[in-house]
Amino acid sequence: METSKQKIIDIFRHNVKGKIPNVSGKDIGHDGKFGHWLEEQFGIHHNADNDADLFGYELKNETSSKTSFGDWSANEYVFNDARFRHIFCSNNAIDRRDQFMRIFGHPNPQKQGRYSWSGKPCPKITGFNEYGEVLRIDESQNNDIVAIYDFAQDRRTNKFDIVPPEFQQGQIVLARWYGEHSPNPKAKCLKDKVEDKFNQQGWFTCKTDGYGRYNEICFGAPMNYSGFLSLVRTGEAFFDSGMHEGNDRPYSQWRMNNSGWDRLITDRYS
Repeated sequence: METSKQKIIDIFRHNVKGKIPNVSGKDIGHDGKFGHWLEEQFGIHHNADNDADLFGYELKNETSSKTSFGDWSANEYVFNDARFRHIFCSNNAIDRRDQFMRIFGHPNPQKQGRYSWSGKPCPKITGFNEYGEVLRIDESQNNDIVAIYDFAQDRRTNKFDIVPPEFQQGQIVLARWYGEHSPNPKAKCLKDKVEDKFNQQGWFTCKTDGYGRYNEICFGAPMNYSGFLSLVRTGEAFFDSGMHEGNDRPYSQWRMNNSGWDRLITDRYS
């Protein structure tokens, strides 16, 4: 009996191998157009579900130097915290988020001063950035992942003019991703999000040659939340926020450089 893996390899050899993606009919401004083309070849319908793509395997397409685990927004944000409603005072959630970015994000002069929580302000686990922000794993609380702000670590020269007095003492949790358990039955924790995608059969990706033609399919083993956390701890898996003014999507990608994905490959087929 043909296995699920062999079925995927057969589809690759029949529909993908030797081809250069034809994306001429797709939105040329959409970064995911190559990934959508690849999904179509495997008969995968693009959707926002958090389940594995095909026969229990998650398809990851390498379209740049880093590849996404998923677009996973935090479960809690400081701008929705009732304790700070006097700071983020709008009844509109998008307006409160924009206020947040004007405190903890930065303006982009190439985008007419549009504020974002991306790039330099985006917290990493490797240490506090110049905006006083860092990512940490809260081992005392279900291995949640939290984004923390510390005024004392904020190196911006105008921080006293930007940061409200309430945030100038101690550490403030800017965002929290529920780890191994969610206190809200309607909100998925990261463990469920990771394992729904990656802990069934595993994952696979397709490689191209120097001419852009697909020539190889590679598989990786199933990954549980503990495995994902180990990558977060080393900084290999990282939060890559794209949150910005003018768009109501939070753009909360979790990514890893392709070299990290390559290290997890268990077998290859041409």
